[in-house]
Amino acid sequence: MKWSRHLAVPVLVAAALVLTACSSSTDVPRARQSSSDVAFTGCEKVACTGTLNGAKYEIKLPKQWNGTLLIYSHGYRYAQPAPPAFEPVETSAQSASDDQTAQALLSQGYALAGSSYKTNGWAVADGVAAAEDVHAFFQENVGQPYRTLVWGDSLGGLITQTIAEKDSAWVDGAAPLCGALAGVVPNMNLALDVSYAVKTLVDPQLELTGYASYDEAVKNWQSAITKLVAAAQDTAGGGTAKVLYIADVVNAPTQTETFDGSTVQSRVKATVEALATALGYATFARYDLEQRFGGNPSGNENIDYSKRISADEAQLIDSVTPGSVARFDAAMAAGTRIAADPKALSEALASGGDPKGTITAPTITLHTAADPLVIVQNETFFRTRFDKAQAEGTATADLVQLYTVAPSTYPEKPGAPYGAGHCNFTSQSRVAVIDLLTTWVQGGVFPGQAAIASAMGDSSGWASAFQPGPWPRGPETATS
Repeated sequence: MKWSRHLAVPVLVAAALVLTACSSSTDVPRARQSSSDVAFTGCEKVACTGTLNGAKYEIKLPKQWNGTLLIYSHGYRYAQPAPPAFEPVETSAQSASDDQTAQALLSQGYALAGSSYKTNGWAVADGVAAAEDVHAFFQENVGQPYRTLVWGDSLGGLITQTIAEKDSAWVDGAAPLCGALAGVVPNMNLALDVSYAVKTLVDPQLELTGYASYDEAVKNWQSAITKLVAAAQDTAGGGTAKVLYIADVVNAPTQTETFDGSTVQSRVKATVEALATALGYATFARYDLEQRFGGNPSGNENIDYSKRISADEAQLIDSVTPGSVARFDAAMAAGTRIAADPKALSEALASGGDPKGTITAPTITLHTAADPLVIVQNETFFRTRFDKAQAEGTATADLVQLYTVAPSTYPEKPGAPYGAGHCNFTSQSRVAVIDLLTTWVQGGVFPGQAAIASAMGDSSGWASAFQPGPWPRGPETATS
């Protein structure tokens, strides 16, 4: 049948009128629906704390709900009491990064939910399961969210992105903060680079992998730190140059939350603090990881460490101890390398967190420029994966990456207000990320520079021009 031009127009108009008459607010995608007072069942009738499949959970509800559910994933928690304080391990549920941020979000009408994990340590699979359980519990017992956003810090940032890629059916937006977004293997490879360099140049007795016990791993860390601190103080004997070289091998930041790096002395102190932090993950945290994955998943075969030292870095190191870079390069090349256990590597990639960048919901990341634990180049690694997924058509939503930069100088106490240190953000900047993400998901409004600046404010350290450098091991792969 062939429609004439004159017949087609009134028929299409009539059809449009019928559809309009039959439509309702439910035709609007749920994530786009808006209300400041969505119905829910309160904690007087629902158990807002408890345990689900071995993980403690907590739910915090506002007086009036805006329809957005935030599911938080906490950061790495030691599996056993760790140095220097050896405090009891944390097992409580956590529904936000801190109380100030939680109260600010509740006052805006957000519902908060979060869990502990069934196990501590590098518990990515357990963290994903805990978030899925608390999401199902909330829907069945509290209310039906218009939109669900997942967010988390550090290891929780990795868990957040893993959830978003796995559970795209119910995740409407994601905010990984200070996240280990390169995944478990690349990050543990860098930890191995730290311990290998310390063993080669500072502490020949340091064991790199295969600790017989947690106590043995702790003792290795304690011995290495003692020798690293002594080396840093030994400028005349070349120790300071060694510490600077090791830091440059792994792109350790020259600022920490405590030390601003504005002088050579402050930079060396910051370097020691950053390397000590990394060595913790290379020793006693590695022990937990190797137990979890059945062996060592990281290696450093065929790595040319001399390529990690730029001309400017070499000039500074040699100015402290002339001729040292060439000697250090030679020593690093001659050391005994480590190979990953294939089965452990496979298990780590399968269950330890290996984001592909297949973003299907709006995503905003936030990272400090000077992070001594999860280096900011994790964002470069993740951006490369996202760009690849976007080119292949498996990433259908967009990614915004935000960074905070510390002031050029600050006192050791109270330290950097933002921008330096692991997950050292202001509460305002955390709330800003959630507000920007909600506006993006609900209203389809991409967060432009003006909106970001307004939400972050003048005291968050947000730096629109900052971009992290390349991943230290070069072009990204799952095992780089």
